[in-house]
Amino acid sequence: MKVLAGKTALITGGSDGIGLGIAEAFAQQGANLILVGRDAKKLTQREKELSRYGTDNLVVISQDMAARDAAREIAGKIAEKHIRIDILVNNAGIGRFIPFADSDASVLDFHLDLNVRAPYLLTRMFLNDLIASQGNVINISSYFARRMLTDRPSTAYSLTKGALESFTKALAFELGPQGVRVNAVAPGTVSTPQVKTNIDLLGDDDAKERFNSMIRTIYPLQSIGDPQDVGNMCVFLASEQAKWITGGIFPVDGGLTTN
Repeated sequence: MKVLAGKTALITGGSDGIGLGIAEAFAQQGANLILVGRDAKKLTQREKELSRYGTDNLVVISQDMAARDAAREIAGKIAEKHIRIDILVNNAGIGRFIPFADSDASVLDFHLDLNVRAPYLLTRMFLNDLIASQGNVINISSYFARRMLTDRPSTAYSLTKGALESFTKALAFELGPQGVRVNAVAPGTVSTPQVKTNIDLLGDDDAKERFNSMIRTIYPLQSIGDPQDVGNMCVFLASEQAKWITGGIFPVDGGLTTN
């Protein structure tokens, strides 16, 4: 039996990377999907690709989540289709690793708008749906909320992911009596197109070997993850198998945060 059959999930940043991995995992488990992303062309391609899972209803919405009216515009487009949301996955996010001394208000605002403001307002916009469906929210955080790496200055990024985790716990506490569950997943390094590009930019084989050596050293499982790894955890948290789980921050990081 498909554990998300009949459920409708809204996934932001759903056209690539971790968001696409979550979308694929949800589609495999029978969920109807609404994917939000900035690139309309890429969304159209994903719509075709995900059809192989037999998803009956798949809606794509091109929207920059950092825009001030993004949440309202998304809600309006979904309302026009008379769709009720059961699962909200706040995945869209940004990380720029800039030394604190070189940062300014624009760097902070850039991270806050997408990593904190967008999930806060989008969740608020669909609150009535989530209460009516006894649904759940899954926020995608990062190990950078709790663990820092040498040569990866992450003040703005870590600040916003820490805020997202606090939001997760506070909202879980507040909405629990109304039957809505709220959890977060904190991935480690995952093999996304951006990560692959970053590895390619390392240049020579020696630099890439140093990267691989670092992965073997700091990750107990000695490898980076796959978007499907995060998707599988999200399926569990969104399903009735996790009906007594809320307010949790779940690392999916190959053991990174144990080190």
